Amino acid sequence: MSTETSLVLFKPDAVTKDLLGPVLARFQAAGFQIRAIKMMRLDEAILRDHYAHLTEMPFFPSIVEFMQLAPVVAVALEGENAIAAIRDLLGPTDSQAAAPGTIRGDYGVDKMVNVCHASDSVDAAEVELQRFFKPDELFAI
Repeated sequence: MSTETSLVLFKPDAVTKDLLGPVLARFQAAGFQIRAIKMMRLDEAILRDHYAHLTEMPFFPSIVEFMQLAPVVAVALEGENAIAAIRDLLGPTDSQAAAPGTIRGDYGVDKMVNVCHASDSVDAAEVELQRFFKPDELFAI
């Protein structure tokens, strides 16, 4: 087992539906520690960087529109095998395929309106954490 830090990005649907508290409580109940947290509005430049693998897809403008509907909340969560464990708590990207009891199964709507983004690998987490947090904004507790 190894200690990892993952980015979890609470999407606009989580913010507008007041799901921050209940969802964050699930992560904390699972033993994850908050290393950083902040609310922010995302501009197109950061969205192009974050979703670089999707910018040429015809639905990319819909992603930008959705992600700019409301602020998002970026959270750095640390814990044992955090990358896989957080993704397990969330359930599959497609909320319609997510089992009840998972975060997306309980609160998500579809593939885009699915409450949170979470890093999918240690390498991705490192890049994503740097994208959303300055080094002095990450705290070891």
